[in-house]
Amino acid sequence: MDSKKINFKDVDDYISRFPENIQKILEELRFVIRKSAPEAEEKISYQMPAFAFYGNLVYFAAYKKHIGFYPTSSGIRAFQSELTKYKTSKGAVQFPINQPLPLKLIAKIVKYRVKENKEKRCPRALPPSGMCAKNVTEYRLILLRF
Repeated sequence: MDSKKINFKDVDDYISRFPENIQKILEELRFVIRKSAPEAEEKISYQMPAFAFYGNLVYFAAYKKHIGFYPTSSGIRAFQSELTKYKTSKGAVQFPINQPLPLKLIAKIVKYRVKENKEKRCPRALPPSGMCAKNVTEYRLILLRF
């Protein structure tokens, strides 16, 4: 499938365009991402499935011989030692189609990216509530609730 010529309406549409065996792999990956980042928004970005939470978290895409997983360069760097058996680049890792996905590793990477994005975008989180104040005014309003 040449995804460059298709405008996918959503992740379900993207996944449905692949053969059943690939759909199963993509759904498995999608499930792990959702479970690891339950508050993340699912969307299509750059013509591939993406998840966002305080900014983009991860992307994925299916190719002829591999599943591309894109946790940004920080996600690759943080887990470089655990990704040595896979082909990687600055911001991507390739999981061969003919091997099981490393689901526990993927979950760890996604959780790392959630934490990273939250810390970058939400420096004024109020423990123990975890509520995020994106600016001083919002921070004061949150404090008034307590």
